Amino acid sequence: MKKTLSTTTKALALALAASTFSFAGPGLADGAAKFVGNITTNGQVRSDFGTYWNQITAENECKWGSINTGRGQFNWRGCDAAYNWAKQNGGHFKFHALVWGSQYPSWIKGKSASETKEIITEWFDAVAEHYPDLEMIDVVNEAIRTGNNSYHSGYTETNIIQALGGDNNGDYTFVTTAFKMARDRWPNAILIYNDYNTVQWNVDQGIDLIQKIKKAGAPVDGYGLQAHDMMSQGGGAGGTGGGGSCLAINTLKSTIKKIHDQTQIPLFISEYDIASTDDNVQKQCYSEQISFFMETEYIAGITIWGYIFGNTWLKCGNVGGCSGIIKDGKDRAAMTWLKDYLSKNKGVNTTGLPTGELTQVEPEPQTPFKGEAFAVPGKIEAEDFDIPGKGKNEDGTSNASYSDADSQNHGDSDYRKDTGVDLYKKSGDRIVVGYNEIGDWLEYTINVSEAGDYTFFAAVASANNTSSFQMFLDEKELTDKISVPQASSGEENYDDYNKVSANVTLPAGKHILRMDVTGDWFDIDYFTFVKGKDATDPEPIETQIITNDIQLNQNTLQDYFVFDAHGVNLGVISGYGFDAAAEMLKSSSDIRNSGIYYLRNRTTGKMQSVRIAK
Repeated sequence: MKKTLSTTTKALALALAASTFSFAGPGLADGAAKFVGNITTNGQVRSDFGTYWNQITAENECKWGSINTGRGQFNWRGCDAAYNWAKQNGGHFKFHALVWGSQYPSWIKGKSASETKEIITEWFDAVAEHYPDLEMIDVVNEAIRTGNNSYHSGYTETNIIQALGGDNNGDYTFVTTAFKMARDRWPNAILIYNDYNTVQWNVDQGIDLIQKIKKAGAPVDGYGLQAHDMMSQGGGAGGTGGGGSCLAINTLKSTIKKIHDQTQIPLFISEYDIASTDDNVQKQCYSEQISFFMETEYIAGITIWGYIFGNTWLKCGNVGGCSGIIKDGKDRAAMTWLKDYLSKNKGVNTTGLPTGELTQVEPEPQTPFKGEAFAVPGKIEAEDFDIPGKGKNEDGTSNASYSDADSQNHGDSDYRKDTGVDLYKKSGDRIVVGYNEIGDWLEYTINVSEAGDYTFFAAVASANNTSSFQMFLDEKELTDKISVPQASSGEENYDDYNKVSANVTLPAGKHILRMDVTGDWFDIDYFTFVKGKDATDPEPIETQIITNDIQLNQNTLQDYFVFDAHGVNLGVISGYGFDAAAEMLKSSSDIRNSGIYYLRNRTTGKMQSVRIAK
């Protein structure tokens, strides 16, 4: 598909023409003058993401507090998932965010200004080393000053401002310093300032910030308007949106024009959402506002803040995630409108920022991990899933070979550690795939010697009674959902392996076998295909193995991840069962705010909420 380029980027496109080629990119806005993107869902990139969107921002996984878990300690896995999706599928990626007065590492509190400066510099350097080629970066987030020593987020809780040069009489020196530090490390990236309530409540304050940092020499390339305040009751404290009717379109248009006229930099609609359970109201807001954003030449791109109903951050009364535009697998009216609109309108973009051009990715197929396809009939070790390829093929199929939904690597094996799949060591030098969550999947290239009926076996273990998976062949269902038996005893027992089986019919030749996790929390060791229906298992499991440690789980020290209500990982507590861990959490000096927190058992994935009052 031929790309639609803005006038100011045609020269660049012509210069690259000799070395690139045209192909259909992802998303509804493929070929448009600007991207229409979205965010991760519960920390994962959904398998249908590229069907709708051509730009990705990690909702939480790239934030400073999510990655920089301790001095010199960095967990990139969740952020990598979003970054790699863009790289492998020809989409745009925005890093969100480098400096913010919220969701920073809790351990920087109490550090002096000089030490905080060292820590910030280490953070910038680490990001630059891991992601040297970032395309877009939210350099500073939510720093608008709304009153005496009061900012849009908790900058005064740390010495971040002092570390970066201060804020003398509201001159935002600390913001300017951050942008200069970012430009030193990413000379070619689009550097963005991002904030909320910038259309309804704090229009002038946002304009003032941009004007001051530009005057001070900040290399700011774009102003991100979060756009949570697109409804009559939107905005307010914390930028939470939703409620009432759509913001009057003429008011929106005049305000956006004022912002651009007085800042003279490109604008991004960076976190757009319409929180309403009324399909007609949501559709009206989308149709009036998105069309305006697409057709306004100084807006460089649009990022919608979540698309699955029930899995977005905003509530409508007691209804959570009400800004989602896909509900129960079906399009809401706003999504139906968006699909139709973007199929017919490619927008206008004269910003000079190449946000309507997709990174050219030449497709490369996935390949067998062992160098050749697994022979069927035969045995397949679950940990030997294919090596991923790149991009998408002409028929739209992806060359990815696995997906792991969780942002943490829970495995204890060094085998294939670069993939991030949770691999565990077992007795007898066995490796198993564990910590399987809904949304995880693995693919294997197989070579079937003879078409016909086969019996499929799998060695699995679970401490739950709701675990399950389903097998596919060349993206078509091969089996129904297969339930994983619960361990015969022991709350934490993942060594009680059982065999499950199904009769299947296979065509001859090479194919892609896929395992989709349909019910959380089980381990899988291997698959076996045996010729014939109801065949005899060549490796029956005669006995159940239950270790003393697992039987005595309440007397065994266990690890529990601690999360806040926003899903931010705050660390790990070790305790003898949930009750003990909860008491430790309640008495911890690191938890300074009242609210609901969550404990998740590192081994089983089971969760328990803890209410804390300070």
